[in-house]
Amino acid sequence: MPFPRSFFSLTPFKAGCLVVLAACLFFLSFDEQKPELIAALDSRGMDGMFRLRGAQPTQNAVVIVDIDEKSLRALGQWPWPRDVVARLVDRIRAAGARVVGFDVVFAEEDRTSPHRALAYLGQRAPHLVPPGFLAAAGELPGLNNDQLLGDAVAGMPSVLGYVFLTRDDGLKDPAAAPFPSVNVRSTPGDIPFDALRLVPAYRAVINVPAVSRASSEGFFNFFPDASGMVHKVPLFLQMDGIPYPSLALEMLRVAEGETEAVIHTSRYGRGGRHGMLGVTVGRHFIPTDDFGQMAINYRGPVGTFPYLPAIDILNGERLGELKDRYVLIGTTAAGLHDLRATPFSTIFPGVEIHATVIDNLLRGDIMTHDPMAERGLTFLLIIIGGVLLSALLAYGSPLLGGIGGCCFLLAALAGNYQFFFCRNQIVGLTYPLLVILAIFPVVSLFNYFFVGREKRFIDRAFSRYISPQVVQQLKRNPGQLTLSGEEKELTVLFSDIRGFTTISEQMTALQLGRFMNRYLTAMSREILAEHGTVDKFIGDAIMAIWGAPLADPGHAEHGVAAALAMVGRLRELQPAWAAEGLPCFEIGIGINTGVASVGNFGSEERFDYTVIGDNVNLASRLEGLTKLYGVAVIISETTREAIGERFFCRRIDRVRVKGREHPVTIFEPLLAGEPPPELGEEVARFEAALDCYFERRFTAAAAILAELHSARPQRLYRHYLDRIAACLETPPPEGWDGVTVHARK
Repeated sequence: MPFPRSFFSLTPFKAGCLVVLAACLFFLSFDEQKPELIAALDSRGMDGMFRLRGAQPTQNAVVIVDIDEKSLRALGQWPWPRDVVARLVDRIRAAGARVVGFDVVFAEEDRTSPHRALAYLGQRAPHLVPPGFLAAAGELPGLNNDQLLGDAVAGMPSVLGYVFLTRDDGLKDPAAAPFPSVNVRSTPGDIPFDALRLVPAYRAVINVPAVSRASSEGFFNFFPDASGMVHKVPLFLQMDGIPYPSLALEMLRVAEGETEAVIHTSRYGRGGRHGMLGVTVGRHFIPTDDFGQMAINYRGPVGTFPYLPAIDILNGERLGELKDRYVLIGTTAAGLHDLRATPFSTIFPGVEIHATVIDNLLRGDIMTHDPMAERGLTFLLIIIGGVLLSALLAYGSPLLGGIGGCCFLLAALAGNYQFFFCRNQIVGLTYPLLVILAIFPVVSLFNYFFVGREKRFIDRAFSRYISPQVVQQLKRNPGQLTLSGEEKELTVLFSDIRGFTTISEQMTALQLGRFMNRYLTAMSREILAEHGTVDKFIGDAIMAIWGAPLADPGHAEHGVAAALAMVGRLRELQPAWAAEGLPCFEIGIGINTGVASVGNFGSEERFDYTVIGDNVNLASRLEGLTKLYGVAVIISETTREAIGERFFCRRIDRVRVKGREHPVTIFEPLLAGEPPPELGEEVARFEAALDCYFERRFTAAAAILAELHSARPQRLYRHYLDRIAACLETPPPEGWDGVTVHARK
């Protein structure tokens, strides 16, 4: 049964291409939001690039006034009395800060306020408080801490912070709504706010009215992504159909003296909802995603922005560092729970995230994400990288495929970092890289079960009678192997032991078996060394071929070289065999080059890889003639023509063998390369005698041959002397062409 070469040659490559096709179709099924796992891995990849890039310089425009451990030890636990916070704000205003923002919310009245203490005293000891005083105590200057803070905040550009809750906890108060002082409009103007795809909020935890009465407000919510990290911050959240700005955005607007923020909306919506394109505040355009979130361009680890302890500011220290700065009041103290996870740390103060956002807004180097560009790049990487890797793994070695795949992955990562991330562009490559990684096991498994099976077949089928070099070439390039029948030009060799029957009679069956194994092993090694294929052993005979199963442009040269090597090896072995009492013998080798049919031949149950055809039969006939002419090797005229001048040969005869109508000129290869002068002269004289013989000048031919035989007796010379004697006794008929007919095999 022929080996199904066409099936195995493309299957692994097709498997890789199917993975590419399936990956593209699956990617098309993604909604606007990636699967959570892929999004998380994309975020982790971006985290690594942030850390690789390292700390970046800031605008030096943002300062954090820190409610830290030092300040808490000096002033007591948080929350502090509001008059203390008011004094802090006054210090900041006096230092010339540009704007102050609060990363804290004053959601309840100050319980330490003096007017509350007086009210409590009036309830317990009314006789100690003058009538009517309690009713006015909250309005008297200096007695209401919340009013003190409200006045301090109103005395300078400021933004109070508050927090949105996004889930329904049943505690919503319709009257509890924040009051940012910004005027928000959208463009195009025909898209209402409630049609925007902003992150929705349920209710707000806002500042008490006494504090917020004369200040703008902004929320300070963060929403970690699938990786648990904060990579984006919303610039607007929506509650009851109204968009509300963030703390950082409001601080920018207030500091710039702007009164309006413009929301840019996509005109093309889905399900009646329109995505955002960005926000404009004065001269600043801030790109966002569909949900109004800005991607943060982190500057570095904790402490990238300057932290000033709140107690130092209250004590009048380091005030010069606040002039013309954006000042954020927040906390890093343990236990106040304002810590987030970012690319640089899993414990990152939330107030420094706000500082980073403000710095991004001022510099205008916000990270941007173009989903369409990412989709196009994803398809490009999957198709080009997947097909190339599939080809490498299917048609190259595993090492080449592994190196190629690793180079592709590294190039994709390096290109993403250099050409996108360093230009503040976010491109997620997790999905295409996962596809590339998936191609490795898929194609490798197909290689193992199909191409590996093919190579194991080649090993089993050829390793015992083809040289290891040829087997390795076949395994590296199975496309050169065809096991079904085909016609090819090749060289066929037959060798046989002279007088084998007599030799076998002198040994026992066991001795003969061991002796033949030694002989056949030695001869086979010479054939394999010349890249030949040992086709079969026929008793003491050997059949070998060159040019199949692997193409060999020098098949004739290799076949003749193997024949001479076999004769030389036999001469080396004979002394050792004689010393062991084994018989000495000679071998005959016939070689022919021509077109033959090669492939698997036999029955459906049992078949063998071999060659058949008239040119194979001729090689067998030539081997039989070696005994007659007394030479070790005979080659046909086609083989002689194929080997060119690499080997020195002498013409032997022109014969017509059994089974063939056309005569063949036969030659004996004597050695490789140029002959010694004596040998060259002897061969020239012999071939001159042949010319005389074929020209019917038998007497001249006999004279030359007699001299040659006298100098160096050879059976070949004796054979021609006998043939010439017969011709002299009985001259050949008219039309005689000199061709010798051998009717026997």
